[in-house]
Amino acid sequence: MSLSRSARTVLAAATVAAVALPLATTAAHAQEYGAAAAAPYSGLPSGTKQAKTLVIGIDGATFDAFSRADVPHIEQLTAKGLTARSNLYANPMAPTVSGAGWSSIATGVWPDKHNVKDNNFTAPDYGRYPDYATRLETADPATSTLIVGTWSPIPQIVFGAKTDLRIAGGNDEGTTAKAEDYLAHGNPDSTFVHLDEVDGAGHSSGSASDAYLKALNTADAQVGRLLDAVTSRPTYADEDWLVVVTADHGHTPTGGHGGNTPLERGTFVIAQGKGIEPGSVRDDVKITDIAPTVLRHEGVATDPAWNLDGTSLAEPKTDAFDALRGSLRTPIDETGLPADAKGWTNTAPDGWSVDNSKMPAGGVTEWRGWSFATDEFWTDAERGQGRETNVRARNVFAVADSDEWDDKAHDAGQFDSTLVSPAYKLNGAAKATVSYATNYRVDGPQSGDVYVSYDGGTPQLVKSYRSDANTVERLELAVPAGAKSARLSFRYTGTNSAFWTIDQVAFGQPDPPSQLALTSLEAGTELLGRPGSDAAWKVTTNGVVKTAHGKPVKDAKVTAELTAGGRVQKLTGTTKKDGSVRFRTTVPQGIAEATLTVTDVRYQHLAYYGELDPVRTLDLTRPTGHRG
Repeated sequence: MSLSRSARTVLAAATVAAVALPLATTAAHAQEYGAAAAAPYSGLPSGTKQAKTLVIGIDGATFDAFSRADVPHIEQLTAKGLTARSNLYANPMAPTVSGAGWSSIATGVWPDKHNVKDNNFTAPDYGRYPDYATRLETADPATSTLIVGTWSPIPQIVFGAKTDLRIAGGNDEGTTAKAEDYLAHGNPDSTFVHLDEVDGAGHSSGSASDAYLKALNTADAQVGRLLDAVTSRPTYADEDWLVVVTADHGHTPTGGHGGNTPLERGTFVIAQGKGIEPGSVRDDVKITDIAPTVLRHEGVATDPAWNLDGTSLAEPKTDAFDALRGSLRTPIDETGLPADAKGWTNTAPDGWSVDNSKMPAGGVTEWRGWSFATDEFWTDAERGQGRETNVRARNVFAVADSDEWDDKAHDAGQFDSTLVSPAYKLNGAAKATVSYATNYRVDGPQSGDVYVSYDGGTPQLVKSYRSDANTVERLELAVPAGAKSARLSFRYTGTNSAFWTIDQVAFGQPDPPSQLALTSLEAGTELLGRPGSDAAWKVTTNGVVKTAHGKPVKDAKVTAELTAGGRVQKLTGTTKKDGSVRFRTTVPQGIAEATLTVTDVRYQHLAYYGELDPVRTLDLTRPTGHRG
């Protein structure tokens, strides 16, 4: 955070009395925490859940420094659980400061939604995007929620008043002692603990200093005390604990943060609990995943209307692009990056392709047409141009960057490349949905268009981008009747402009409509006029159209083909109340035989998906009825 260490200590000390006990806890109870913790826990209702969570935030902790510090408890968590490193945003979305970072962790959304851009909390949108403790209490007021933090805005602002107990610890020792006691002797369902003094050491000395490593050592010991408090609970064996350790931002080697360097943007999630593979490492996890992970563990389903950016760790967001990570390449033209940095490829994953037929020759190799890259490779290619806002992409993503491509000489013409998806099989439903994470940023003449084509037909425009967009897009498509497959394409053009990223592309349809069942399709005929004359005929199917449950279907549209005398007629008919259908047509003179093939049956959103009955032969010399 941007406050100096001394200013932060004064702020914390000045506010601790005001926020330590905002609910039912007494002043005497607060004083007991000045020394050893006391027995009464009137400020915290006893929890009701077997599933419990402990989230520990170490302010300003740089993951790279763990390998140089003595952190046995954190190392034990990584050995027994999951480790996931990722990057934060940077300006213009928000600087890498604590207000923005902790708000992202608590709410599960990025700063462009929760609107905390600094440490002043000028206009946070916590009404639309509340913290996860507030959501737990809203879903079930019997849930016991505890927040203990050294930096006073954590219990005072970031976590809301619905929380059962919010305590400002004053310093990390006070925070640890209070949280330790409640965990060991109280019964919280969900606990968040914020430790601050690693960040103070980072401001004073930098992340490369011995003082910073010593602060990490101390924080690790405090993490160990909190873990011991959990495992010492007499009910621990019957409980299901999820433990998460994270940080709000990193630090520069010489001290400070807020900028867009890798060490400032770098953060991590370490998680241990049931269902998490010991020693696992993931590249698709973000700090915004912590809130929905806690909610899921506590039995609260995420409502799509909440519009969260995060997703539970139990619901990974891997996609076809992520499969490219093992084949990523080192730099060719991007000489400003480390020579051994692997982070890009222009080889599309299975099923995908890139059409560069309209790309001029030359330009920066890494970005010639749509490429696939990691955040750390792409953003470090040239910092400070908005690439750091690509927070909704995960792991490997697709990127079209006309600005960076244009940094090397190329033939005349603009960047013009199209990313093409696999063919998605359609199930007969009348609608389909397309979703994808996208960051479209404008800086000059450019265009971004999304198309869909059905069964290899002409691409149809479904979405155009001409202004900045950083979101998860969800589009609804109207599927033509009878279409068997759909393919998406993303065309980007630009003249030394900005970029477009695409990730997590998903194509889906509602469950297949209830099928129609066709019983016997043996055909009969009725003659209107004399046999052998060029007269009108009614061709009738003996069978009927029913639902899969056996109910006759009225007003179903039935399509058939009648072959007679070398001529094929397309016939359409509508079923009657009993599900039967007849077609009116003419048969040329002298034709004694014709064949009827039923080709399609539809009723609103219902369709027949099985194999249609084979062709039936009609004997036109023996009509079933005659009206002369």
